[in-house]
Amino acid sequence: MSAQLNEKVVSFARWYPLEHVMVGGVWVAVASRDELVRAAQHDAALPAEGRRARLIFDANGHGLSMAASDRAFAEVLGGGDVVHADGGFLISASRMLAARKIAERSATTDMIHDFATAGLSFYLLGATEQVNARACELLRQTYPNLRIVGRRNGYFRREEEEAIIAEINEAQPDVLWVGLGKPLEQAFCLRNRNSFQAAWVVTCGGCYNYITGDYERAPQWMQNANLEWLHRMATRPKQLFWRYFTTTPHAFWLAATRSGKQIMVRGGI
Repeated sequence: MSAQLNEKVVSFARWYPLEHVMVGGVWVAVASRDELVRAAQHDAALPAEGRRARLIFDANGHGLSMAASDRAFAEVLGGGDVVHADGGFLISASRMLAARKIAERSATTDMIHDFATAGLSFYLLGATEQVNARACELLRQTYPNLRIVGRRNGYFRREEEEAIIAEINEAQPDVLWVGLGKPLEQAFCLRNRNSFQAAWVVTCGGCYNYITGDYERAPQWMQNANLEWLHRMATRPKQLFWRYFTTTPHAFWLAATRSGKQIMVRGGI
């Protein structure tokens, strides 16, 4: 799988370079959260003319399992320009099995707050109208200097995408956050990658629901112990119990058998 994914990498000479290592059959960035912020700031400062948006996807246990079980999703995930470590166990796996240790977990629910203080403008796409509007309101209250140049809920038809992207491009965000859930958000980003004019397009799943408090974050000790998935399974059993019950053991097996010592740089000169 590594060779197959490697063939799909597109390196743009002006992008901030980010090293990736192979964990569980997926190339994952070793960057810290601070470095991801610096990369976004760097890319957002590039001339907009002729720029293609950089697609930022995430990797966690669920994603590793999906990529191994669904060839279509593996191809979509492999089409991302950066894949960051949303799942904490990837850091432990990289320490033991990969060419380099991933610096730290970069959960999207934390990254959106990192980016909010970095002088980057946002467009929020996804979730229900109520959740999207409330998340936008709370982000503005929390970060008075944050520029949210537009927002839209995630309920739309395929034939509406062109008009929605035109609206997003007119707003000219530095970062477009896409919260449609796996695998819809990755597929949406990939098929429209040449239409986006934002510097970064970041998939964020249920991130807006965590901002509003509709979903509860795990206690810090569980996050530190790479057990946030267990907290999610316990607090939302109807939606998540079977997912984590089946994909977590599979992800551990993948990390043990499909990690390697390769290093790949995406972007750079």
